[in-house]
Amino acid sequence: MIKIGIIGGSGLDDPDILKNVEKHKITTPYGDPSSTLHSGKISGIETVLLARHGRRHQYSPSQVNNRANISAFQTLGVTHIIATTACGSLRQEIDRGHLVILDQFIDFTRFRKNTFADSFHEGPVHTAMAHPFNAQLRDLLFQQARALDLAVHDKGCVVTIEGPRFSTVAESNMFRLWGADVINMSTAPEAMLANEAGIPYAAVAMSTDYDCWKEDEQPVTWDEILQVFNHNADNVKKLLVQTIPRIKP
Repeated sequence: MIKIGIIGGSGLDDPDILKNVEKHKITTPYGDPSSTLHSGKISGIETVLLARHGRRHQYSPSQVNNRANISAFQTLGVTHIIATTACGSLRQEIDRGHLVILDQFIDFTRFRKNTFADSFHEGPVHTAMAHPFNAQLRDLLFQQARALDLAVHDKGCVVTIEGPRFSTVAESNMFRLWGADVINMSTAPEAMLANEAGIPYAAVAMSTDYDCWKEDEQPVTWDEILQVFNHNADNVKKLLVQTIPRIKP
């Protein structure tokens, strides 16, 4: 049986997209997840929603307990994960409001727990990570975004920084030279843990700004991010509702 887990980023953690909602308060071996999990159905498909930063956005990126979040999904039998995230654009062609179906990441975090294996006492754990985003989910998300006539890019490399501060101009330009297309503070640790747990994972990133490399514009602010993201959040919700019924085992 398919059961979809949605990790909702800023502005995309509203359980109203679910029908017949139930709440689940779960504690895991890694602590408590970011929020109470809401389960229900989207077009008849069992779906579980989790607010990455908490229902009040009370957790900074470094505080998000990614291990507990993924473990809680495992407890509820989630078979596939779709994550949503705001991101800054590192490319001229990725404009504000554009969606990017991520295909690669660069991990530039420093303080995250990004493995369930705190030790190798039960044997080595070296998870393959060459292609961290599930191809089937990515293709479905891209095709449905096109069907909805949304501005979407079929691939993109995200660099995940520690935060909560934004980049310097030097860092932003460095990330561009590295080949990153967008930047955020959440995706890499989530993707690592989902892959280690064996759960197919995909992420839809919405561009809200141009970080700070584009010096003919003012550097990004949090208020600007929220304004763009909230204005376009309905597009991402529509995309999830269109995509979820089409996911196959």
